[in-house]
Amino acid sequence: MEDKRLHARVPIDITVACEGPTVKRFEAHGKDISIGGMFLESAELPVFGTALSIVGRLPGAKKDVSLPAVVRWTKAGGFGVQFGLLGALETHLISELMKGG
Repeated sequence: MEDKRLHARVPIDITVACEGPTVKRFEAHGKDISIGGMFLESAELPVFGTALSIVGRLPGAKKDVSLPAVVRWTKAGGFGVQFGLLGALETHLISELMKGG
């Protein structure tokens, strides 16, 4: 199967809260991330196109960040999101993760 991702991903291991206008807040486990999106393990599987805010502390961050995202795919045990417009802090934190530090 061809990988259609525009951005390489790096593994992470964080617990985040997912919330949105059409979903009740739930926890998920971030497994990998790129500047373009994230894979989240979760028993909750929001439907394709669901707008979410992914709230959690990225590695290297001093406080929680909120990442705007849209669900792009789901599979048993998890789902992938595409990030919306990220702020400078969030972009920097993810870029540093991508560089390995």
